[in-house]
Amino acid sequence: MKVHFVMHESFEAPGAFEDWVTARGYQASYSRVYNYDALPDDAAAFDLLVVLGGPQDPGTSLEQCPHFNAVAECELINKAISGGRAVVGVCLGSQLIGEALQATFAHSPEKEIGKFPIHLTEEGLANPKFSHFGKTLDVGHWHNDMPGLTADATIIARSEGCPRQIVEYSPLVYGFQCHMELTRDVVELLIQASEAELATLTDRRFVQQPAALRENDYTEMNQKLFVFLDKLVADYLAQ
Repeated sequence: MKVHFVMHESFEAPGAFEDWVTARGYQASYSRVYNYDALPDDAAAFDLLVVLGGPQDPGTSLEQCPHFNAVAECELINKAISGGRAVVGVCLGSQLIGEALQATFAHSPEKEIGKFPIHLTEEGLANPKFSHFGKTLDVGHWHNDMPGLTADATIIARSEGCPRQIVEYSPLVYGFQCHMELTRDVVELLIQASEAELATLTDRRFVQQPAALRENDYTEMNQKLFVFLDKLVADYLAQ
């Protein structure tokens, strides 16, 4: 399996996704767009495309952020989908999947930063890729927006602060508004990049401050992510 990561910022790292790639003996490649790395020309070079998060949103222009080209990333996502590849988007990446499929992103009702529960919908509980999640699972969050929904999209999980936490766009294409890839190392990178902002959010009910963020255990959600990815790969290889 060849896995390609699109990274928008150094502090929005692959985390547990990268741990999974290493543990399974798969191959990883990267477009670190914050370093102005090129995106792949097409989907021939990978089996799974993982588009990670970032402080941008799909409406961010090249004038606002010269290293982020939302149009080009949506084109790559569409190439991956039409080429039968598996695609997973996280946070900004999930919103870009929706945009690529003509579903406009939206602001989430609440800003969520920290570790809080998501709740599986009836459709999520019935979906074999998520059968190991249980009805409720504590996962990482670091967002203020959420992905758009196509006519065929299925909401797999929601939270009290966000009604679109995991979205299935097709059996090989998934958007995760939540951050199940967070590890303590990645959280530390995010804290360092966001410390000033966090200090202004002490009154938000779904925002944890650095001390709590550092104390969270992310191991269980990482393991649940690994199982989901294994199931996704199995479906990809079976097509």
